[in-house]
Amino acid sequence: MDGDYVIGGVFAIHHYMHTLKYNYTTMPEPLRCTGSIVSRELRFSRAMVFAIEEINNSTELLPGIKLGYQIYDSCASVPVAVHVAFQLSSGPDPVFYTGDNCSQSGMVMAVVGESGSTPSISISRIVGSFNIPQVSHFATCACLSDKQQYPTFFRTIPSDQFQADALAKLVKHFGWTWIGAVRSDSDYGNNGMASFLDAAHKEGICVEYSESFYRTHPRSRIQRVADVIRRSTAMVVVAFTSPGDMRILLEELSLKPFPPRQWIGSESWVTDPDMLRFSFCSGAIGFAIEQSVIPGLRDFLLDLSPSKVAFSPVLTEFWEDTFNCSLGKSAATDKSICDGTEDIQMIQTPYTDTSQLRITNMVYKAVYAIAHAIHNAVCQETNSTTQCDKFTKTEPREVLTQLKKVNFSQNGYDVSFDANGDPVAKYELVNWQKSESGSIELVTVGHYDASLPAGQEFSINRKLTWVEGGTQVPVSVCTDSCPPGTRKVLQKGKPICCYDCILCPEGEISYVTDSPDCFPCPKEFWPNAERDTCLLKSVEFLSFSEILGIILAVFSVGGACIATITAAIFYRHRKSPIVRANNSELSFLLLFSLTLCFLCPLTFIGPPSEWSCMLRHTAFGITFVLCMSCVLGKTIVVLMAFKATLPGSNVMKWFGPPHQRMTVVFLTFIQVLICTIWLVLSPPFPMTNLTTYKERIILECALGSAIGFWAVLGYIGLLAVFCFVLAVLARKLPDNFNEAKLITFSMLIFCAVWITFIPAYVSSPGKFTVAVEIFAILASSFGLILCIFAPKCFIILFKPEKNTKKHLMNKNQS
Repeated sequence: MDGDYVIGGVFAIHHYMHTLKYNYTTMPEPLRCTGSIVSRELRFSRAMVFAIEEINNSTELLPGIKLGYQIYDSCASVPVAVHVAFQLSSGPDPVFYTGDNCSQSGMVMAVVGESGSTPSISISRIVGSFNIPQVSHFATCACLSDKQQYPTFFRTIPSDQFQADALAKLVKHFGWTWIGAVRSDSDYGNNGMASFLDAAHKEGICVEYSESFYRTHPRSRIQRVADVIRRSTAMVVVAFTSPGDMRILLEELSLKPFPPRQWIGSESWVTDPDMLRFSFCSGAIGFAIEQSVIPGLRDFLLDLSPSKVAFSPVLTEFWEDTFNCSLGKSAATDKSICDGTEDIQMIQTPYTDTSQLRITNMVYKAVYAIAHAIHNAVCQETNSTTQCDKFTKTEPREVLTQLKKVNFSQNGYDVSFDANGDPVAKYELVNWQKSESGSIELVTVGHYDASLPAGQEFSINRKLTWVEGGTQVPVSVCTDSCPPGTRKVLQKGKPICCYDCILCPEGEISYVTDSPDCFPCPKEFWPNAERDTCLLKSVEFLSFSEILGIILAVFSVGGACIATITAAIFYRHRKSPIVRANNSELSFLLLFSLTLCFLCPLTFIGPPSEWSCMLRHTAFGITFVLCMSCVLGKTIVVLMAFKATLPGSNVMKWFGPPHQRMTVVFLTFIQVLICTIWLVLSPPFPMTNLTTYKERIILECALGSAIGFWAVLGYIGLLAVFCFVLAVLARKLPDNFNEAKLITFSMLIFCAVWITFIPAYVSSPGKFTVAVEIFAILASSFGLILCIFAPKCFIILFKPEKNTKKHLMNKNQS
């Protein structure tokens, strides 16, 4: 249609170009399209006509000016698109030229289209050379935002860069880390997928495969891509393809059964009504341009009749294909002649479907954006009225300048361009859901607004349906998430999403899912069995509440009671010969020291404290030395007593009771001195042992000075050995009751216990170290009291007839 200013339009009304064979001897045939008409693209072109007619009837926008249009079919091919671009750029066509030099008739001010990115790139490079602005409604390649290469390119649909980022965030949102990817082998698919893969990598998403194809490729290439999808382990497939390419792939996939796949689609194909017939894609999700309403468009689209379509070869072809009849006078094919009863309102095709106006609205907005730019270039606002001069000489360069500044709202939809010629990115999240009738419907389930702060772009306000009608989000991971308590170890030669889950080492935990590392617990803590939490280590010490502690305490108190009872028996029979023999004073002192020895283990039981640590070793050392001193004194008394019976011997005057007391005091003082030096220089102290057991804390008494400890034990051992040697020497001295024999047995037990104690003490861990020491104390104490005092108590209590001086002094009686 002619007009004062002409707007060009380029749409892929057919998807294939007639293949030409060049022989270079004759002129080639004109370029022409083949295949059936793409109803959706026809609707786009008709929406452009509708918008121009609406503007021409407007009294506010371009009043008094008539817009014309030149609409071409690009056949979705670059050669035809280039040919069309030259036609749009070459000025007035003789067909449209009227000879009126004052009119702008025939000059194209701007171009709407093309639908594909690759043809749009070709068109932009040509029309851009003439400063003719191009506003695409469907070319989304991010490359077109480069103003150095495409300075005159604008679009009303967001760049694929925004869609790629949104798709990556969508995949991440649902926890899919292992995906497959297919794309059209075109500028749209290659650039879009490159942007998506870059964004997916930043989100930690791994791609099992990335395949490209194009609808004109050999079928073997399409079959190979389909086989890759069938064999893959990735549940989710992201497809960045054009509708024509996707249709070829899905038709190939439908020929053989394959595992269910969750499809994630780019805007280009996921909103195409013609794609909804592939029911095995039910549950597909993707981003779509916001749904819109264009008042009056449906009536305009349906306002077709045989007489109207006859003036347009494209509409004629569409009519004949739709009703399977011919508008010609005679049927050139097997089609019958159209009889005039055909009614476009009674059929359902993508052309007549206005329930999902998305890209159609982008065409509508593109036309209005160009009209506003022309309006700003040729119209003047005076006294609240608009005056437009259709004879004003206007160049496409001026329209280009004004197009950069447009900012208006049409039917409630804002239209503006940023410095790259891109609009604000807003999408709807759409889902393929089965209706009650069983057909697939496109349902809006959420929104995405790239202008919102990070993390707030998504809003999902409706329940989604997944692959095969499922209600649970499908899982698509190379490896299941590693639970807390394990860490990820990457599998050699595979992407980072493929890993093995290794249990955390001993003493370390991980408390989050998919942890790359395990972390050691603090010293006072230890992991639980699952190794996902650090628990406070259990504290271990020999306590009065546990069985071992109770048993040792009972024996300790029992031994003290036995010693006390023995002392009471001896005191009750202190005048008897058996008590008076071998110095009864030393016997009572020995029983007193044994009572203290039996009570010493009580200081070893319970939580260690500063005072208990110092008391337990020193009290044990001093009481045992007192005990050994008494035994040694008794042994010396036995030897001296028999030496005194020899003629002329007066040895007893040198080892009488005062000397015996002095000997005990002197020997005990040496131990007191050793203990005092130990406590002053480096006393024992309580400590927490974190090294013996990894999972427990041992409360124990550190020796402070190991030399001090072994000096105490060594001194006791020295006295015991000396006492044992003297007792052995006196064991065969005559007498019915030779106490040296009893002392010899007691010293044998004492030495055996403490010799065994040393390796047991060194090798026993934790509280058992304390138990070994207590056992040694009790065993040696019981050995002394049983060997020395039990025979005497037996005679006192049960054999009183032997408790006489005559019996004791009878040297001939065995």
